[in-house]
Amino acid sequence: MIKNVFFDLDGTLLPMDMDTFTNGYFAKLTEKAEPYGYKKDELIKVIWGGVKAMVMNGGKGTNEEAFWNYFCSVYGEEARAHKVIFDEFYANDFIVAKNFTGYNPDAKDAVDKIKENGYRIVLATNPIFPEVATLQRISWAGLDVNEFEFYTTYENSTFCKPNPEYYVELAEKVSVNLEETLMVGNDVSEDMEAGLKAGMKVFLITDCLINKENIDINKYPHGTFNDLLKYLELL
Repeated sequence: MIKNVFFDLDGTLLPMDMDTFTNGYFAKLTEKAEPYGYKKDELIKVIWGGVKAMVMNGGKGTNEEAFWNYFCSVYGEEARAHKVIFDEFYANDFIVAKNFTGYNPDAKDAVDKIKENGYRIVLATNPIFPEVATLQRISWAGLDVNEFEFYTTYENSTFCKPNPEYYVELAEKVSVNLEETLMVGNDVSEDMEAGLKAGMKVFLITDCLINKENIDINKYPHGTFNDLLKYLELL
């Protein structure tokens, strides 16, 4: 029996093309950093290196620590003082990235309906962003952060998708049984395959489908948010 629902954010509750979104906000981020001596192409390369460091994080420290340790391994320990610059960017300038996202009212309706029917709701967004950026993206989806019992950020997580341990850690934090939990996401590898490996049930939202390995999606329950509600017998 399903008692809990974990939702992905980017491409699921918040419609987007990941490449368009990333390229769009990286342009603004590098513009913010250039006055401090950072060169655009090199900075983007280092940021992706930091993302890889978070994805490879094995639970020894937070993803925030993994990112900044890598960043400073390239630019030197003195670069850690520039963290405030990036924090300011996400607090004030990141709003530009909203232009590279969409809005799906069915997503909010599904979250509300599922919560109203007694399911525990958790936001299982890949924790590679700081909290301030996560809160903004939640609001862009037309959702209130208080609709979720918990949401993952790079400050509070020590694993990333597609590592199944990300889901294990999250389940421990919110005290749920993964066998009683449904993962809802748009990424076949990160949400479906990793979710199954962690022992969860899964539902694939196909509106902004990511399927880099060309896996046959017919092996998963899949469709729109209305199809999700039908799957949970709420329609």
